[in-house]
Amino acid sequence: MKRASSGLVVSRGEKFFNGAMIVIGIIITLLALYPIYYAVIASLSKPLYVENGSVMFTIKGFTLESYRKAFQKEGLWMAFGNTMFYTLFGVFINMLFSTTMAYALSKKRLVMRKFFTLFTVFTMWFNAGIIPLYMTFKDFNLLDTRTAIIFGFAINTYNMIILKSFFEQVPVSLEEAAFIDGASNIQIFAKVYLPLSKPALATVGMFYAVNRWNSYFWAMNLLNDDRKIPLQVLLKKLIVDRVANETEAAIITAQSLSSPTTVIYAIMILAMIPMLIAYPFIQKYFKTGLTLGAVKG
Repeated sequence: MKRASSGLVVSRGEKFFNGAMIVIGIIITLLALYPIYYAVIASLSKPLYVENGSVMFTIKGFTLESYRKAFQKEGLWMAFGNTMFYTLFGVFINMLFSTTMAYALSKKRLVMRKFFTLFTVFTMWFNAGIIPLYMTFKDFNLLDTRTAIIFGFAINTYNMIILKSFFEQVPVSLEEAAFIDGASNIQIFAKVYLPLSKPALATVGMFYAVNRWNSYFWAMNLLNDDRKIPLQVLLKKLIVDRVANETEAAIITAQSLSSPTTVIYAIMILAMIPMLIAYPFIQKYFKTGLTLGAVKG
């Protein structure tokens, strides 16, 4: 037995358990980071070494040619701009709908509050499915439109519940004081609840942003115009084209500086950079927002 600095007695079993958890955590972290690391070193290596499996932990035949080819890829910057558009405007719509609905459902004075809450939560367990949803977009003439991508997925029930739980923790006395001062519901929502909910807003906003940035399934099925597709759909098309080209490996030589495969890895890295840059700025809110938002169900 050993007494910790906090005064608590730590048994040998607890020390072993804590050490084992640290080791397991490190292993899981390395396994999660390795695909990103591999994409980086593969994009910076000569294609011959990538194709023959020589690239595992270090760069082989350093070259930036894959990135040069990636920057020159037809449609890349249009797809990148589309992704930025869908992410920025999409997250704005997501947060607008989620915060207002969460605020309404957090109020006990809302008529039929339990019914609306259960009706909303019901959608987390049951939904119509892919084909009925696609037919709905078709019937509303939303196929091949940016509107379908932005407004068709305007709210996520799980994220809304996180915000609802957070709003319920705001002291009622603050709302009552604002009412006495003559504030309306909209003013209370905008000037009391939102400023106090920055951690939760940052957390949910990050969830929405990552989902918007990485989404490709519905964009692939709803959009036919190449001028409207996001970056992830372009990546998917490049991967399919690369797999379909069975002669690619045969024409790669030791002098080759790039290939469709290494260019794809380069585009993958370029696609990850915006999210990697954005995360540190809201990381300080992330843990607090996720924890506080999950206190109540």
